[in-house]
Amino acid sequence: MASTSKSRFALPKQSGQPEIWVTLPDGQASEDLRNFVPFQTWQNRLQKSIESQNDPKHAFHDAPYYLRSIEIQSVDYFGGHRVGFMKLRAEVSNDKGEKLPGSIFLRGGSVAILLLLQPDDVPLRSEEEKHVVLTVQARVPSGSFTFVELPAGMIDDAGSFAGAAAKELGEETGLVVSETELIDLTKLVNGYDDIPDHGTLEEAMYPSPGGCDEFISIFLCEKRVARHQLEDFKGKLTGQRDHGEKITLKVIPLKDLWKVGARDAKALSALALYNGLKQEGRL
Repeated sequence: MASTSKSRFALPKQSGQPEIWVTLPDGQASEDLRNFVPFQTWQNRLQKSIESQNDPKHAFHDAPYYLRSIEIQSVDYFGGHRVGFMKLRAEVSNDKGEKLPGSIFLRGGSVAILLLLQPDDVPLRSEEEKHVVLTVQARVPSGSFTFVELPAGMIDDAGSFAGAAAKELGEETGLVVSETELIDLTKLVNGYDDIPDHGTLEEAMYPSPGGCDEFISIFLCEKRVARHQLEDFKGKLTGQRDHGEKITLKVIPLKDLWKVGARDAKALSALALYNGLKQEGRL
């Protein structure tokens, strides 16, 4: 971690808004914060939401809220040098002294993949015998060593959403796919609302917007395979095991996903998107 003698610095001032001071933990370099993409993205989105209050139809138009200050509470690093996670507290209030909750965990975006496999001896457009490939792996934050979920992973700063999804699918299932084989379900269904500041959000699913910036783009990948290949996926050991990923694959009928994946928000969201798009004839 780089060292610095400064414990506070001011963000660039926005016209008509109060100056925003950022407080850093002892020894924390301001450059780490400035270079952390999720922080930049969060700040830019919040600024757009603040500006959206100029709309007379906005619920906060008469008493707009502003970002007043930011306190960086802790930072976790990946590989010793790159910021991975950040915990902060933001003061967002209006001139009446009313505040909005501002305890935030920044980690950035992720991708999840609804991987459907179907025996190639079934008619092409049939929904019969479609199976979902799930992963079973340790998720220490949940307190489980056998958490069942869709294949998923974080988005690299330099990567595309589809590229990240294809990469994760390969690492977690061993199945090599191209970006062109993936359909972004979340992107297909977004844009139906007319809330003024929703244009600042990603076309993705937000699993915990009350405390975390994470957004998840959910992709669909459908493959037809020989029946013996479908069997080969069951119980397969995958993942980057030298990086702590000890993954076992679980293959279930699509019709059972709602109950087998009931603890996984990604699985339930993917199933809802898939079924809704199917009903509207968009898949």
